[in-house]
Amino acid sequence: MSSVYLITGIMAAGKSTVAQALAERLPKAAHVRGDTFRKAIVSGRADPVPGDAEGMGQLRLRYRIAAGAADEYAAAGFTAVVQDVVIGPVLAEYVELIRTRPLHVVVLAPAPDTVAEREAGRGKTGYGAWTVDDLDTSLRTETPRLGLWLDTSELTPEQTVDAILARRDEASV
Repeated sequence: MSSVYLITGIMAAGKSTVAQALAERLPKAAHVRGDTFRKAIVSGRADPVPGDAEGMGQLRLRYRIAAGAADEYAAAGFTAVVQDVVIGPVLAEYVELIRTRPLHVVVLAPAPDTVAEREAGRGKTGYGAWTVDDLDTSLRTETPRLGLWLDTSELTPEQTVDAILARRDEASV
């Protein structure tokens, strides 16, 4: 049976790695990377920053496109594993964008110091106007408690996937 998994969390929480590992463990799956749709805009791109209507509008466009792609993969018999930064009140909106059920929401919530360590070891940075602490605060105080929340500070990607699969019913929304 096809379904959709939404893997979210702040930058450097492990979303890409976990989503890829999860998709590889499933018998028929597609990994939908939300950032692909941001990168598709080659001119006029506005990154989401606080107070920028254009940037936030493009972020919501990216969410709609990714949700639509997930639904199309699911309609074709795939389990779609969507991965993107979806934090704050928009998580509830995103859940409504995805028509496919079951929908499993997984929020990766490692400790901020773990995220800072991971960020220091990455070849890319993506925080722009926000700090790790800003995003972590938004995640923990403004994001609705939907789905399965995992503190992955001490988990490997494989252990995280094991937890997601073992607790998929908790992730269902």
